[in-house]
Amino acid sequence: MKPSQLSITTFAAALLLAGCQGDSTEESNSVQENSPSENTENESAEDQNQDDSEIDEEEDDHDHSHDDESQAIYDGYFEDEQIEDRELSDWEGEWQSVYPYLVDGELDEVMEHKAAESDSMTAEEYTEYYEIGYETDVDYITIEDSTFTFTSDEGEMAGDYAYDGYEILTYEAGNRGVRFIFELEEGDDDMPAYIQFSDHNISPTEAHHFHLYWGDDREALFDEVTNWPTYYHADMDGEDIRHEMIAH
Repeated sequence: MKPSQLSITTFAAALLLAGCQGDSTEESNSVQENSPSENTENESAEDQNQDDSEIDEEEDDHDHSHDDESQAIYDGYFEDEQIEDRELSDWEGEWQSVYPYLVDGELDEVMEHKAAESDSMTAEEYTEYYEIGYETDVDYITIEDSTFTFTSDEGEMAGDYAYDGYEILTYEAGNRGVRFIFELEEGDDDMPAYIQFSDHNISPTEAHHFHLYWGDDREALFDEVTNWPTYYHADMDGEDIRHEMIAH
């Protein structure tokens, strides 16, 4: 599906992307729319060791290059040609909101870590920022085949969704992100017409966490840069989530 292009410029927008990296700053936008002698044996062994060493160096270089490319993509620097359509199976499983952990103070260590690496925000300011970003009443989400099930204090609601392409967002800092979009086909009345994923990946990849944007207006969601409910695997506890957030 061919993508379009959008642009949003707000300080808050810059904070989410870096927020996942353990620093600060999310989205601000623009959108783009889719058997010899012993001596011989010794020489042979030395040659083999040298060959092995060269291979190891090549593999190390390859791994380093791959890591650099992966980090660049995570940071929002990539070419349009690198983007690929994704299936809902990338996000399949049971997920929990991190908002309750933030409210309970279990992410204070993460906020302190961010503040220690920041020249502009304190831990308290980070906490206030993420209280807005993480806020949601959807505590759990289950994704199976084409079905989303949202669970809150009021119960469950579900809907079946179909892939509706992706949008490329250009941020104020010059980096970019991709939102992968799914449209409601049928389901409970309260399920949103559109659900958009952002997980810092741009091609088929099993997600480890993600940010969600949902609502009934596809285009208006691209302007949402202050609230992005964030979900991690449901079997993770507070310590697991803190470790994961600080590591990234």
